[in-house]
Amino acid sequence: MDNNRPNFFKGLSFKLIGTIIVAILLIEIFIYLPSVSNFRVNWLNDKLSSATVAISVLDVVPDVMDLPDGLGDKLLDNAGAIAIVYRRDGQSKLISHSEIDMPTSVIRADMRNSDPMELILGALESLLFGTNRVYNIVGVVQGQKAALIEVLVFEKPLRDAMITYSRNILILSLIVALITSAIIFIYINLVIISPISNLTKNMIAFRKNPKNASLIINESPRKDEIGIACRELRSMESDLFSMLKQRQHLADLGMAVAKINHDLRNMLNSVQLLSGQVARLDDPEVQHLAPRLVHSLDKAINFAQSVLEYGHQNSTPPKMLPVDLFSLVDEVAIDGGVFSHPKIKFINQVPDNISLMVDPEQMARIMLNLIKNATQAFEVEGVRVSEAQILVKYENRDDEGIAIIISDNGPGLPPRAKENLFKAFEGSARAGGVGLGLIIARELSEAHGGKLEFIEQEKGARFDICLPQSALMN
Repeated sequence: MDNNRPNFFKGLSFKLIGTIIVAILLIEIFIYLPSVSNFRVNWLNDKLSSATVAISVLDVVPDVMDLPDGLGDKLLDNAGAIAIVYRRDGQSKLISHSEIDMPTSVIRADMRNSDPMELILGALESLLFGTNRVYNIVGVVQGQKAALIEVLVFEKPLRDAMITYSRNILILSLIVALITSAIIFIYINLVIISPISNLTKNMIAFRKNPKNASLIINESPRKDEIGIACRELRSMESDLFSMLKQRQHLADLGMAVAKINHDLRNMLNSVQLLSGQVARLDDPEVQHLAPRLVHSLDKAINFAQSVLEYGHQNSTPPKMLPVDLFSLVDEVAIDGGVFSHPKIKFINQVPDNISLMVDPEQMARIMLNLIKNATQAFEVEGVRVSEAQILVKYENRDDEGIAIIISDNGPGLPPRAKENLFKAFEGSARAGGVGLGLIIARELSEAHGGKLEFIEQEKGARFDICLPQSALMN
């Protein structure tokens, strides 16, 4: 597991959704306190209202003692009270429950006091301590400002009701918090977290393989800060890709300066000596030495040209376009002079329905270098092959990607070339070669997100251009 890639519980997504839920619950707490306080006030006022209905009987009956048997208890039971006291014009009337002893210690709750802080503290006190206490609820009779009513009730029913109300509020708050946080999270995740995560993954992947141009992040159409960051990252990765390629080329060229100077000087000295001899010889000798002179000049020119091409190799990222592979192989064979070669049979076994998303120029250059190497292997002096052929075919390796296979039945690579394969100026299979064709082919393959592999076989040479499955167009 990559330590640079945070898991869900350490990532921004988890922190974001956790922060949203906590913030919503804190807001719900601030809403809950006045809400539960209001619930308690309504419950107490309901008791006063029920008591007011009960005491209306007292206005009809002159003396409480004249109440029919059991009527007082029924009135108190309906009001959910232990006792009711009615005070008006300096007189008091009491209705008490005959089966319940009057408590000696009660908690006073004056409903004429509407201070919010005291009401909240009273609600919290009821929740915490309202198990075995008795409330003395004091209020004004509705429509009679001079009349007071006091109701004695057990506090436990109030506490039970408040707990049920709090539980419902908690469940509702959690549902609201989860739904709200989910909506906010989905939006923020789509707009911010997911793009940032993609940027992070791209930076990690590009850091591991900066030579793979397919890992350069795509252009973003966004105009905000994330879009700017994406475009700047793409520019930086493109510049870094080009700089790394150019740096590698310059390093290889720097190491080869001494070899170039030495070999080129020897070649030109040989040409100079031969030219002097040609100038002094009669026509028959000229005819004999002229081919050697031309051959030496060709070697010098080809050597210098290969070095110059490597030094000026285009290090820009590939421009991916849909390409018909069968047609591209035929075009490369024509450009490489092998399509109608008198001594070499070229076989294109690529299916005619394969389309790839690649850079057509760079992919053609990869295959051209490999086909030229195969052609030159047959043209080496002393090589005799009865039916020389170069074969190009295609393989779909499913999860492992796809492969373009270029093979021949020639003499194969000599041991020295195999040992120094893909090493600049050392991996050539023929005398006078510089071994840069394979280097360029490998680098262009890596820029496409793939690789170039040499496959050992009993006869001839085989190279596989391996590309990711994403290069295959459905």
